[in-house]
Amino acid sequence: MAEEPIKKGLDIDDVMRRAKAAAAAFSSYTQEQTDKIVKAVYEAGFNARVTLAKMAWEETGIGIWEHKVAKNVLATRYVYHDIRDMKTVGIIREDHENEVIEVAKPLGPIFAITPITNPTSTALFKILISMKTRNPIIIRPHGSAKKCTSEAARLCYEAAIAAGAPADCIQWIRLSTPEETLEMMAHKEIALVLATGSVSLVRAAYRSGNPAIGVGPGNVPVYVGKSADIPFAVEQILLSKTFDNGTVCASEQSIVVRDVRAAELESEFKKRNAWFLNDEEKKKLELVAFNKTEKAMAVEVIGQPAWKIAQMAGFSVPENTSVLIARHENHEVGINYPLSLEILAPILAFYVAKDFPEAIEMCKKIDSHGGVGHTISIFSREEHKIMYFAEVTNAGRLLVNTPASQGAMGGTFNGLRPSLTLATGSGGKNITTDNITATHLLNIQRLARRRVNSCVPDLNAFYLDENMDSHAVDRECERLSQEE
Repeated sequence: MAEEPIKKGLDIDDVMRRAKAAAAAFSSYTQEQTDKIVKAVYEAGFNARVTLAKMAWEETGIGIWEHKVAKNVLATRYVYHDIRDMKTVGIIREDHENEVIEVAKPLGPIFAITPITNPTSTALFKILISMKTRNPIIIRPHGSAKKCTSEAARLCYEAAIAAGAPADCIQWIRLSTPEETLEMMAHKEIALVLATGSVSLVRAAYRSGNPAIGVGPGNVPVYVGKSADIPFAVEQILLSKTFDNGTVCASEQSIVVRDVRAAELESEFKKRNAWFLNDEEKKKLELVAFNKTEKAMAVEVIGQPAWKIAQMAGFSVPENTSVLIARHENHEVGINYPLSLEILAPILAFYVAKDFPEAIEMCKKIDSHGGVGHTISIFSREEHKIMYFAEVTNAGRLLVNTPASQGAMGGTFNGLRPSLTLATGSGGKNITTDNITATHLLNIQRLARRRVNSCVPDLNAFYLDENMDSHAVDRECERLSQEE
């Protein structure tokens, strides 16, 4: 068994020296060598999918271990098959018409922060895309998930080394203070920070001075339209919201339904063991589900089953309760109505809209409180309304007739790239709205040759002549090209 690269008593400069040395060695690897390592890492992670899922559940007490297996499968098998044939070494594209050649180069050492909600799957995913792009990676686990995350990293590291990877291509931090984490984020040897976690952590990544891709919260509204298949919509929403007890940041947080379908929707939810809260229960739940001082969901409810959350709040529901649903009859949204905000647990807010325009405005209002740029969902059979919904809302992913958790992560219900890192665009202060994958961890060098018939006119004869319009310039360029 390989000795852990990093032990108690953190020497940050030593960690970075080793990462830099690994980067230098990795940069000379061929595509064939790289792909051999990637395959070995994938197989190690996939083969440990059940063990790691159980470890994560036992250590964190969050979610459902069987569902964590599914996340591990997405992070390994689905991601591997998506990136397997991707060119990430040397010439990756040639544009013969414009005489441009694109060459892939690794970024350098990556500092990756992983969350408590998806501790092993996020680590497996980030390691896999880093190995594919020849970037050494340093994993900093959430403090309450360090054992399972470290085990995932160890398994991947041993597999990578056995396949010929450079020493220290994967490192992991068992113990670090917040100050040390900030120091590592800002270290001069770090090429990119991949941060998944709280709002404060993601903001710290962007303040580090190094390039960063930081993925924070989503507050996902789901619109159930007049034309929706109600039993199907409820089935899909529950499939998503109960997946790992709602720990995916793309899980639905609020339902917005047309008034003409509201009673039918509520009835269908009740058939599937949803519990609609009365006013007293709603007030009690608000007190335990959201920390107004921190302006964030209460950590105690994250990934817990509905019956247990109700028990925390001081009321009882059957143990087979699927989700807790809070009506917001006056369309209340915001910090004073905390169940309208992101809570990664089987809790949903419920809104009724009188018409399509009001439903859109409600979804936009919900989205603006903590979820801009992330994900929005719609159940409808009217294509023109689906397209209009996409035009007027701000989300990197608009999911149509799909469970939001699984749909947003891609690779299963649709053609989105399978990913455990879902970017949110400028609305969420990201540089992209993509599902992050290996292509985002490359520097692309562009070799551009002079075109044989390029026209480089004399400035004095052309662009400084106020009497020469664009048509005249085009004609003269054509003449010069023919002379060459």
